[in-house]
Amino acid sequence: MDLELTDKYVIVTGASRGIGRAITEKFYEEGSHLLLIARDEEPLSDLKESLDRQGTSSVHTLSCDVASASAPDTIDGKLQEIFPHVDVLVNNAGATIRGGDTDSNWRQSFELNVMAPLRIMETLRESLLKSEHASVINISSIFGREHGGPPQYQSSKAAQIALSNSYARNWASDGIRINNIAPGSIAFEGGSWGNRLVEDPEGMAEFIRNEIPGGRFGKPEEVADAVVWLASKRASWVIGSTIPVDGGQSRSAI
Repeated sequence: MDLELTDKYVIVTGASRGIGRAITEKFYEEGSHLLLIARDEEPLSDLKESLDRQGTSSVHTLSCDVASASAPDTIDGKLQEIFPHVDVLVNNAGATIRGGDTDSNWRQSFELNVMAPLRIMETLRESLLKSEHASVINISSIFGREHGGPPQYQSSKAAQIALSNSYARNWASDGIRINNIAPGSIAFEGGSWGNRLVEDPEGMAEFIRNEIPGGRFGKPEEVADAVVWLASKRASWVIGSTIPVDGGQSRSAI
């Protein structure tokens, strides 16, 4: 199936590892031009080098902390140097903030999981309006809709889903589609679930038996497949939706 993403201009935050890297690679396979954003420059450079060897479309990188108040302007400045507009924005950067005091954990969680995508969407709105088929995809979590994870993570992901749904209604008439992808437990090397698989394989086997009807952890590529479809014109009538990619892990009835 041709998703018609060739020569589209795509921004991915949290692009250097795990789900973000898989999303990046899927868009590259589709022939999209990429601006990849992450905090750490070295893995970004390694990813760009790997893609550049294939030589099919342009790849640009930007190292910055998307949770900082200055990040959206930095991203917009870089965008204007390299692309005429943006067709697809994937707000993938996010994390579970642990350690430190309660106030700090909650502030950091909401800065990264809510305020960062909000600021970036608002700052890039004018560039999205120049696209014929603009799409914003926010990577949330099934735990934004039901119990799971630390309270600050669960609450911030619920707020992110509500933010996306509200903006989807407000921006749809301008031709900008906004949706959420809600992954379940996704395992990859260096990630939380990947580390637990190594450290406690028996415990993780029991977790899978009890929690995931699909019988295994999800793969980053499976989330990425949903993202590129949602970004394409094939999903043109999908607006304000939250799509779980979780192997049946969600328990929510709605």
